[in-house]
Amino acid sequence: MLDAAVVWMNDRGNTEQWGTTPYSRTSGGAERVRRYTTENAPFIAEAGGTPVGALVLDSGPNPLMPIGPAGEPERYVRLLVSDRRHAGRGIGAELLARAAEETRRAGVALLRVDCWAGGGGELVAYYERNGFTPTERFLSGTWPGQVLARRLGPRP
Repeated sequence: MLDAAVVWMNDRGNTEQWGTTPYSRTSGGAERVRRYTTENAPFIAEAGGTPVGALVLDSGPNPLMPIGPAGEPERYVRLLVSDRRHAGRGIGAELLARAAEETRRAGVALLRVDCWAGGGGELVAYYERNGFTPTERFLSGTWPGQVLARRLGPRP
């Protein structure tokens, strides 16, 4: 799905978000996926037994990112991807709803995510449509990012 997402973005003229190299061939890409699925909470959406989307939930942002923890317990969406052949069917929205449900179930009131803020801001707008509010912007090298938060309960 990640390799296909790179092709899909590139076909739309977006070569900045994830570059042009298939994700599986990027430096550390396969290892990152292995780590995400063994050290974090992965959720896989299926259609007819075939994976069509994935979300990885963690307890905070990637320590390599130029952003810090929230200062309160949180859950953090580390990865969200859907099979582009099933685009427009609400797979990402369902996975984000599951992440919110799991966050509440853990007794945590804050769900955050970071995403690419370049282009026309379409990805930021996607998360806003799914209940997130932009909080802080950042630069990771030349990659413009946006942190978004979704409050699921009162602040502790």
